[in-house]
Amino acid sequence: MGKNLVQKILEAHLVQGELVAGKEIAIRIDQTLTQDATGTMAYLQFEAMGVPQVKTELSVSYVDHNTLQSGFENADDHRFLQTVASKHGIHFSRPGNGICHQVHLERFAKPGKTLLGSDSHTPTAGGMGSIAMGAGGLDIAVAMAGGAFYLNSPKVVKVELQGKLQPWVAAKDIILEVLRRMTVKGGVGKIIEYTGEGVASLTVPERATITNMGAELGATTSIFPSDENTRIYLEAQGRGGDYTALAADADATYDEEIIIDLNTLAPNIAQPHSPDNVVPVPELNGQKIPVNQVAVGSCTNSSYTDLMRLAAVLKGKTVHPNVSLVVSPGSKQVFEMIARNGALADILASGARILESACGPCIGMGQAPSSGAVSVRSFNRNFEGRSGTADAKVYLASVETCAAAAVTGFITDPRELGDLPTIAMPDKYLIDDRLVLSPSEEPDTVEVVRGPNIKPLPVNTELADALNAPVSLKVGDNITTDHIMPAGAKVLPLRSNIPAISEHVYVRVDPQFPSRAKELGKSIIIGGHNYGQGSSREHAALAPMYLGVKAVIVKSYARIHRANLINFGLLPLTFVNEADYESIEQSDEIAIDNLRGQIEAGNELTVKNVTKGTEFKVTHDLTGRQIDIILAGGLLNYTKSQAV
Repeated sequence: MGKNLVQKILEAHLVQGELVAGKEIAIRIDQTLTQDATGTMAYLQFEAMGVPQVKTELSVSYVDHNTLQSGFENADDHRFLQTVASKHGIHFSRPGNGICHQVHLERFAKPGKTLLGSDSHTPTAGGMGSIAMGAGGLDIAVAMAGGAFYLNSPKVVKVELQGKLQPWVAAKDIILEVLRRMTVKGGVGKIIEYTGEGVASLTVPERATITNMGAELGATTSIFPSDENTRIYLEAQGRGGDYTALAADADATYDEEIIIDLNTLAPNIAQPHSPDNVVPVPELNGQKIPVNQVAVGSCTNSSYTDLMRLAAVLKGKTVHPNVSLVVSPGSKQVFEMIARNGALADILASGARILESACGPCIGMGQAPSSGAVSVRSFNRNFEGRSGTADAKVYLASVETCAAAAVTGFITDPRELGDLPTIAMPDKYLIDDRLVLSPSEEPDTVEVVRGPNIKPLPVNTELADALNAPVSLKVGDNITTDHIMPAGAKVLPLRSNIPAISEHVYVRVDPQFPSRAKELGKSIIIGGHNYGQGSSREHAALAPMYLGVKAVIVKSYARIHRANLINFGLLPLTFVNEADYESIEQSDEIAIDNLRGQIEAGNELTVKNVTKGTEFKVTHDLTGRQIDIILAGGLLNYTKSQAV
């Protein structure tokens, strides 16, 4: 029996376990990446492990999130990141060099390698044939220290692409179609592997758009084969030596299969407020939905060809008077190339506003829409309030659909714009890596600089023998990490200051939550399905831990957030009978007797609702290793105990 591509790469990196879906495995990590919103904490955790130099093949620290320097905090973090990278063997991508996933695809990603990143959109490199996964910063720290990465062996979903995209239909429309079919929780515990004749018609940047938004499926990652198009891209990037041909065997088997006929695919758009709320753009055409803002960029759609296509549509036109168009080139490479060939001038002449090569409005870092505005974005997430404006209506679409909205002032099928401009992939990209700093050859002489906003890392205590605590908050389905730990210009600069950032936990859901949790001292959170979807931000676990949250009981979890809860010693429990969710109210007193003993004895625990005088069952689904981590009070405590 043949092997699929996922099996081939995972087997080559397997350290522990076997590839049986749902069983825990450990794999060797070749590369890591961090960004500045998560990196500061990851490197504080790495320092705490006492390892002098990273043990990966390559580790890169990027600055792309907190580039708005309205106070000293972000600049101080950047200085810390640069010095800690220099000291510990990590490459440092300076502010202005670009968005981590775009730059990593251009300069570092390799077919067949494993990449672990402290950002949920790390699967972007799957467009290059890498097994690239997002994780919490503590997992990244462990990988940099030479430790394996543990995950449940995933199911592999085959998405067969038949035919070829028609004019004005883009790679973004493919992943939106997958989201429409699978939903934001349909990929949990799965890797999406793309196959079929349609793959050959997609360039590496187009594939990267698709794998990038695979994160919105809840998938572990997504991957394309490494083929002739991969070779052409790497050659154009001056990295032909990194090419390796990789593909599934002809008789490979899969756990699930989806077929998409590219010939019949129309432009798609995700409506507010979820990436899976997808409809074909023509369905909205007749509604004449007025657009107030258009944003092109993000790690999803900011490649050279993306911006060249935007420039071609805008050339000779003026952005509609009711629309603010903002554009973020994905990297310095992209920015400089469109500046040299005149495309940037065409974009500027249209009335567009050019932002720096950074995440920017995708994470609510500037460019918040006006009150109640419709914003059409080539981004990956449209969660309520993520834009920085609570009542904004954010739509997700291809660059082509964004361009059509910018010039018409309405959500418009881009096929109405006429003939599709022909955009060719460059034979050679502009190569200039001067903004990537290599680590010091004399690390002992490097002083790590810490600003006053960088506070000591909070560490949890061992799990108690019993838990008796009130419910501090009850929430519903599809709670995102943006709900738990908001991003944006006001909050992101506090990522290295847990006492300060904890004041913002759940404030968009309940402004009184931080003060209530602190007053209670210890508490439990109750939630619905797909709890913790979205970003990899470990602060959505670390800050609640700081506020005294001891356990979370929900109907189901998103993968990365559940792992982060375990990493910081918060007990992730799941209802055996989902109807029990309805019987629990905020402020109810919850008790679990003989907690450590119950966890070690089996998967099922008995929980008492002291207030109601009732009992219900929960499961923990922890592996033996995860049980040891929870009992120790988190991964850092566990790792230290193993090193003794």
